[in-house]
Amino acid sequence: MTFKSICAIDGVKTWGMKEGKFGLALIEAHGTAAGVFTRNLARAAPVELMRKQIKAGKLEAVIVNSGCANAYTGKRGYDDAVTMTGYAGSALGIKPRHVGVASTGVIGRYLDLPLIKRQCETVAPKIDRTPEAEILAAKAIMTTDTFPKHALVENETFRIGGISKGSGMIAPNMGTMLAFIYTDAEIGAKPLADAMKQASRRSFNRVVVDGDTSTNDIALCTATGTAGKVKHAEFTAALGECCRSLAEQIATDGEGATKLIEVLVRGAKKEDDAAKVARTIIESPLVKTAVYGEDPNWGRIVAAAGRAGVKFDPNSVSLWISDGKKEHPLVKSGEIIADLDAAKKAMAGKKVIFILDLATGKEEATAWGCDLTERYVEINGRYTT
Repeated sequence: MTFKSICAIDGVKTWGMKEGKFGLALIEAHGTAAGVFTRNLARAAPVELMRKQIKAGKLEAVIVNSGCANAYTGKRGYDDAVTMTGYAGSALGIKPRHVGVASTGVIGRYLDLPLIKRQCETVAPKIDRTPEAEILAAKAIMTTDTFPKHALVENETFRIGGISKGSGMIAPNMGTMLAFIYTDAEIGAKPLADAMKQASRRSFNRVVVDGDTSTNDIALCTATGTAGKVKHAEFTAALGECCRSLAEQIATDGEGATKLIEVLVRGAKKEDDAAKVARTIIESPLVKTAVYGEDPNWGRIVAAAGRAGVKFDPNSVSLWISDGKKEHPLVKSGEIIADLDAAKKAMAGKKVIFILDLATGKEEATAWGCDLTERYVEINGRYTT
């Protein structure tokens, strides 16, 4: 069997189903757990519940629904999230307090609990550890996504696999994205939480599709421990690689997107400075539309960097554009050397990379985004209708 993601991990079983835009997935895996969540003050009910339950550092299953975000639904929404953990717990023979819950979809709508209960009872008997199972689970949690997102990192001694969803309402501080990551490494809850924070800071928190921070972002990681203890540095690096893969897939699948944009900022005094500049460039509508139109208007890159709130000398920066194969210089130490024909050709593919050197230090950071197209307006102009 060839696995793409979570079912490659010993101890993980899953299944999912989709009925129109309403889907449900169950993932069963016993182990230590940690999570990161949206920083939006208008947090959805499942986020509020999980912020409390994850403190125990343990999960045995996760239930996820798509089609309704259960966000801005007050006490009823919170109680409904608790009810969802009860449905999964009853179906799998697990205590509800050990069940994670996540939702995605339209904000300001109440859950259809009878539908979720029926779907849960349908899915639970089918959970399995097969390639089909992980694909169905990944598809079940999709909303406006155009493809399911899988990642798998295999070390000599352990594995980390993840599935995620995300296409719109994506901005730093996590986006409308859900991610469920599993590993067979043996690791304590506190080190796992630290590793998750670092990995998400360098991946999910550096993805911008449209600049809106979601109410529902959740990324959970559960460690089954079947592979035994591992070196923390190796685990942290592998987790980061897994999260970056998922983050890049989310950016690639931005609503209405035709191109992936990657921005590498180097030569910064601090990593946070580099990340701030990279995110500012990625979220610029002028940069996004220029990439969509394959217009080598590279001045927009420098302009966006200049408003990021990071001190640097614009007359000392260097800038390159790349299609992933060859780098074309645009500015060298403040001097314009752009070959606009070459730059335009570099924008013709599915991926456009900008490399900006601030010439102030040795730190760097990468952010990911996508172009902004008419299709984005079409999708979100009629999202609920």
